[in-house]
Amino acid sequence: MQRKELGIAVIGAGRIGTLRARLAAKHPSVGFLAIADLDPARAAALAQTTGADFHTGNNFEAIERPEVNAVFVSTPEDLHAAPIKHALELGKAVLVEKPIALTLADADDILETLRKTGGDLRIGYSRRYKECFLRAKEQMVQGRLGRVVGGTARVYNSRAQAFSILKRSAHATPVVDVLTYYVDLMCWFLEGNPPVEVIARGQHGIFKEAGFNAHDVTWGIVTLADGAVINLGVSYALPAKYPTLGQSDRVELLGSDGTMIIDDDHLDHLIYSEKGIPHAYVPDHGVNMAFLGSNTAGDWACGDFWGPLANETRAWLDHLVTGAPTVHATPQQARVTLETTIAIERAAATGQAIRLPLET
Repeated sequence: MQRKELGIAVIGAGRIGTLRARLAAKHPSVGFLAIADLDPARAAALAQTTGADFHTGNNFEAIERPEVNAVFVSTPEDLHAAPIKHALELGKAVLVEKPIALTLADADDILETLRKTGGDLRIGYSRRYKECFLRAKEQMVQGRLGRVVGGTARVYNSRAQAFSILKRSAHATPVVDVLTYYVDLMCWFLEGNPPVEVIARGQHGIFKEAGFNAHDVTWGIVTLADGAVINLGVSYALPAKYPTLGQSDRVELLGSDGTMIIDDDHLDHLIYSEKGIPHAYVPDHGVNMAFLGSNTAGDWACGDFWGPLANETRAWLDHLVTGAPTVHATPQQARVTLETTIAIERAAATGQAIRLPLET
């Protein structure tokens, strides 16, 4: 395998950008690190933490550095398009946080830039890099369930995290921002069998009263091309002190030759502390009881970061260095996932069955 030194630009110095930068700074093949954030002070602070070689309040300035050959786009969801397109136009590989965009128009614009440039773009659906789901994918590759006829995936979290997300981007609803992970997982497990119809229902309440157009609970039924039926559900409106520190989820697949159940609720590792346990996503929020392991990205332990986002980051850097295969979501897969989540929201809003593909 050919190996090369990497110059990395991290665009966005928020929570995920910070994790990407700290992981990149420790990777043995990263020889140059640039940090950009629209808040120059935040970029400077992260640069100091990571020992970065360059920092700026101008995203394009970091991407354009001649030492940079790969870019993490970790901006808020509605600001993905511009840095992705600029990096691709300069011939630099990109890993962008999920979803690829918040609208199909923006996603298609990105895909058109990708087509013109022939570039390298992947989308960070980090659930793919959680060990339980990697094991599940291997069972699907081996065909051990036979023909999958149905399944379910549901995810819960507390309103403390939901409000943090919605305040950052009001359009990043629990369906578009969170259930998207499980749409991606199901489409990945059942690769080549795309969604063709969606029926969904949602319930307004807590978020609506706070001024956000998001459902507290959304449940959808997605029919795939071969007739398989998948049930998907999300609630990010559980009480603020609910013990999860991120996503508590359960995934099931039903096949002609077997079934697979993935219990990812994290009830197997509980802690209670009178001193409190900090919430990684909401810095000013803590709980006394927590499901350890439920932090969506992963956890700090013994001086390093471990878990899905760490696995995903290291795998992408390894891929860039060696050319080794990777299971990161492709732009085409990410567009199908985005389209399906938009259809779920549209079906919940209208009460109608929504056919896919959507008219754009």
